[in-house]
Amino acid sequence: MKRREFVAMLGALFAAGRAGAAAKGAAAVEKLNLSKDEWRKRLPADRFAVLREEATERAGSSPLLAEHRNGTFACAGCDLALFESRTKFESGTGWPSFYDYIHGHLEMKTDFKLILPRTEYHCARCGGHQGHVFDDGPRPTGKRYCNNGLALKFIPA
Repeated sequence: MKRREFVAMLGALFAAGRAGAAAKGAAAVEKLNLSKDEWRKRLPADRFAVLREEATERAGSSPLLAEHRNGTFACAGCDLALFESRTKFESGTGWPSFYDYIHGHLEMKTDFKLILPRTEYHCARCGGHQGHVFDDGPRPTGKRYCNNGLALKFIPA
């Protein structure tokens, strides 16, 4: 197989995978694209560091750890709803954790910052960094979406 054919085949497989994901009921989210300067004006410095520069807040520092009311956790950058309060659980990690997200509202990518690959997730609308997902969460998903509290805001029901 020639390199050109191989690259074309990979492209077709990638496109088919993306089409399959879209067909699973995930409604398209309209993107919000702002410049770095526009984000700096819009966000406090600590939220900017987390959402736009992929920083991590200190464990145990988020007031959202103690948030147990009924409602929605939304992106602090653009207000897109990301998690329903019923999916929040106490992980003991020091960061707000959820076992599921609102489908179509997060995008995943592989992060190699700690050498070993991890799955990092971002807001599907503004691309704001939220956290990492791990395979040690509770049923029914077995996932733990470990989120920076600074990247979220809580909207009571």
